[in-house]
Amino acid sequence: MTENVQVNGSYWLQTAPGGAPRPALDGDLETDVVVIGAGIAGLSAAWELTRAGRRVAVLEAGCVAAGVTGHTSAKLTALHTLVYDKLRRTRGPEGARLYARSQSEAIEHAAGIVADLGVDCDWETRDAYTYVRDPGRADELRAEAAAAADAGLPASFVTETGLPFPVAGAVRVRGQAQFHPRKYLLALAEDLEARGGRIFENTPVHGLDGGTPCRVSTGAGATVTARDVVVATHYPVFDRALLFARLAPRRELVVAGSIEAARDVDGMYITPEENTRSVRTAPLDDEGRRLLIVTGEHFTPGTGDTRERFERLSAWAGEHFPGAGLTHAWATQDIDPSDTVPMVGPLHPGAQHTYVATGFGGWGLSGGIMAGRLLTAWITGEECAWAGLYDPRRLRTAVREAPALLKAQAEVAGHFVGDRLRPAPPVDALPPGEGAVVRAGGDRLAVYRDEAGTLHALSPRCTHLGCLVAFNAAERAWECPCHGSRFDTDGKVIEGPATKPLERRDI
Repeated sequence: MTENVQVNGSYWLQTAPGGAPRPALDGDLETDVVVIGAGIAGLSAAWELTRAGRRVAVLEAGCVAAGVTGHTSAKLTALHTLVYDKLRRTRGPEGARLYARSQSEAIEHAAGIVADLGVDCDWETRDAYTYVRDPGRADELRAEAAAAADAGLPASFVTETGLPFPVAGAVRVRGQAQFHPRKYLLALAEDLEARGGRIFENTPVHGLDGGTPCRVSTGAGATVTARDVVVATHYPVFDRALLFARLAPRRELVVAGSIEAARDVDGMYITPEENTRSVRTAPLDDEGRRLLIVTGEHFTPGTGDTRERFERLSAWAGEHFPGAGLTHAWATQDIDPSDTVPMVGPLHPGAQHTYVATGFGGWGLSGGIMAGRLLTAWITGEECAWAGLYDPRRLRTAVREAPALLKAQAEVAGHFVGDRLRPAPPVDALPPGEGAVVRAGGDRLAVYRDEAGTLHALSPRCTHLGCLVAFNAAERAWECPCHGSRFDTDGKVIEGPATKPLERRDI
C-alpha cells in the first residue's frame, strides 16, 4: 500500500462514535414488530413504524449504524450508475418511473427528517454524475440520460464536470444530496427511543419462527414474540425463499483525505470504468478544507490481494488529486440482486408477517430509506405504488434474470468445489500478520499468525453454508467468497449471513 495510507477504519465511525453502548437483550420480550438489523434500512423501518403507533424492538448483532451503513461513501441519489436504460428495457417505462419516483421521494423524505429533527449531519445538496472517459461509451451515457429523464429525473447529458480531468460524457441529475450517514442514523435512533422504541445492541439473532405470532430467538437464548418481523441484515440471515441464489456479495475499497476547498469537485461522481471509481467531497474543518472520498476496486470477498487493490486506488487518488493527504482507508460491502432491483417486502411466497429488505446493489442509502417507508406500508396495510416493483416474490423477471443468476451460482459452485482442490501452503510459510488456509496433520485449517508469532487456528468452513474462507490481509479478516460472510482472526462474525463463529481448532 502507499506509504501514507493504512487501513485504519471508517471516517464516519471515527467522527461520530455515539454515546454509551445500548444493552443486549437478556430476557424474553413481547412487542408489535421486531426489526433485525440497525443499519439504515432497519432503523428507517423501525422509526417509521414507531411513528405509525407500533411498539418496535430493534435487535442488532453489533452496534447501531456500525456495519455497512457506517462504511458507505454516503451519497444519497436516485442516479444509480447505469440503471434506467436497463430498467426501461426489462421493467418497461412504468417500472423505470416507479424506481425513479421511489428513490427521489426517499431523498426528499430524508431531507424532511433532517429539518424536522434538527439533525447536524453535514447535509449538502449536490448534483450527481455518472461519467465515462472512453469516447466509445458516450452513446451509452446518452441513452442513460434519456432513460433517466423519461423516468422523471432532472437528468441531462453533459461533457463538462468539476472533475480534474476531461470526460467523454456524463449523465447529470440535479438536486441530489450527500451527508454524514452515522450522524443521521444516531439521531434517528435517539428519536426512535424517545418515541418508545427499544434498541438492543450485541444481540445476534439465530432463529425465526414465522407463525402467528412470530418468534425470534437470540444467541443468548432470549425470545422475542411479535406480530411482524423485519429482516434488515443486509444479506438475509434467514432464507425461506432461496434469496441466496439471487444475491451476490461485492466488496469495495475507500480512501479519504483532505483537499483545499478550491479543489472541490462540486458534485458526486461515479464511473463503471476502471473497475469503478466514485468521487465526492464532504465538509472537513472550520478552515473550509474538504474531505476527498474515493471509492472503487470492487471484488468478490475472499478473492485476490486486497492490499494491491488499496495501492491502485490510492495511486489513482494521488494521480488525480496530487498533494491530497490521504488519512483514512476502509472497505464496504454491497449486495447485488440478479435482476437489478432491490428486494423489499414479504420474506417468501407464504409469508404473512415476515418481511425482508436486501439487494440494494451499492445504493443502500436511498434504498434503505425507501425500504423503511415501503415496509411500514406493508405492515400497516397502506397502499404503495411501487410495492410490486420491489416485491421479493416477483416471478415475471425470472427468465430475464436467469443468465445472471446462473453465473452467480456457477461462481459459488466453483468456490465450493475448487477451493477445496487448491494446494495449501505449510503453516511454517506464514509470516507475521498473514493468514491462509493451510494443511496441518492431514486437515485444512484457517490459520493466522499474529505479529507476536502466535498462531490462531480455526475451521475454514464458513458456518453459513460450508464454503471455505480466505484471508484478507489488508483488513485482517476471514471472508467467504460464496455469500460474503466475514469473520475476525478469532473466528467472531463480523458480517453475515453467517450467525455463528468459525470453530476454533488446535494446531
